[in-house]
Amino acid sequence: MRWRIILPQQHVLLVMCLLITLEAVPIDIDKTKVKGEPQAEGAKDTGLYYDEYLRQVIDVLETDKHFREKLQTADIEEIKSGKLSKELDLVSHHVRTRLDELKRQEVGRLRMLIKAKMDSLQDSGMDHQALLKHFEHLNHNNPHTFEPQDLDMLIKAATSDLENYDKTRHDEFKKYEMLKEHERREYLKTLNEEKRHEEESKYEEMKKKHGSHPKVNHPGSKDQLKEVWEEADGLDPNDFDPKTFFKLHDVNNDAYLDEQELEALFTKELEKVYDPKNEEDDMIEMEEERLRMREHVMNEVDVNKDRLVTLEEFLRATEKKEFLEPDSWETLDQQQLFSEEELKEFESHISQQEDELQKKANDLQKQREELQRQHEQLQAQKQELQQVVQQMEQKKLQQGLPPSGPNGELKFQPRMYITNPQIAIF
Repeated sequence: MRWRIILPQQHVLLVMCLLITLEAVPIDIDKTKVKGEPQAEGAKDTGLYYDEYLRQVIDVLETDKHFREKLQTADIEEIKSGKLSKELDLVSHHVRTRLDELKRQEVGRLRMLIKAKMDSLQDSGMDHQALLKHFEHLNHNNPHTFEPQDLDMLIKAATSDLENYDKTRHDEFKKYEMLKEHERREYLKTLNEEKRHEEESKYEEMKKKHGSHPKVNHPGSKDQLKEVWEEADGLDPNDFDPKTFFKLHDVNNDAYLDEQELEALFTKELEKVYDPKNEEDDMIEMEEERLRMREHVMNEVDVNKDRLVTLEEFLRATEKKEFLEPDSWETLDQQQLFSEEELKEFESHISQQEDELQKKANDLQKQREELQRQHEQLQAQKQELQQVVQQMEQKKLQQGLPPSGPNGELKFQPRMYITNPQIAIF
């Protein structure tokens, strides 16, 4: 599962275009004084390979008073166009020095990462374009100093990467479903006709059981929100009030409904379809359903596409026909997630990967056998040499010659000559 970053609310203007949801922290807090405090619970990795670098740059920029003031008055277009990045020339020397240090560390980290990848891929070929993508969030031609171009590149790279978050998630989930089906079919091939028939019957029965669930309300509709109002909030459904509902579920009181707060609204609907105790219910599918619901509501309600729902946006959505009279909501079990053609292509890709892995395994086995052969050959030569030495020693003994020393040198038996009874000369 890919996590998303949660940062202080005053980071929003800087990272709003990065599609990041936030926690509320006053802008006037000097982060240099609270650096040692633990990170707020729920703050997770964005899934970006430069997540830590992104966090550190934002933290350092926040410590500059001039930049904070510009940040408060900037809009999304100014950030995306790179206008805000030019304000970097006016920040304090201390901030620029710290940013330079962060960039040097990041460049060093990336170089080590790329070297490791090149070493691991040298036998199978290297995708140089893919390796260069590791530098798209900074200017690698100047590895020593953090310039406005670096901030601009960081914003644009994170914007692009995080905008693709949902698409990437859809692709990963589809692969997960196809892999499940592929493994099921491969398992069926190992069974005899009778067992295969039993397994197919069980599979169809579980599908039918999973599909027999209560009606799921359309996410973000009046019926769906009223159900939360009644069952989760314990309030009279006849007293449903959108403005009160918004304030109740704005958990961190930052005047926004962020993605996590929206996703929490769908728990009751998901419980109608998924139960972790049921064999037929897949919890990975449940989380995908939750994210689909959030994505749908964001598309309908989030007018400026900043991944945050304001009270104004929320109230405007409650006036639409879709809120009062929504279409039925199709759950994942009611959809065809992939075609037979897509599954065949996926299986072909798996087969190709398996062939490549098998080839590598065979090559490694051949190398192992060759090393074993060489080892045995050396052992045989060693034994032959030992036998030759032993034969030579036996001949010397037979001829009355002194035996050889440990390294083959002759051992001379000293002869004693006595010229004086008190002195022995060797």
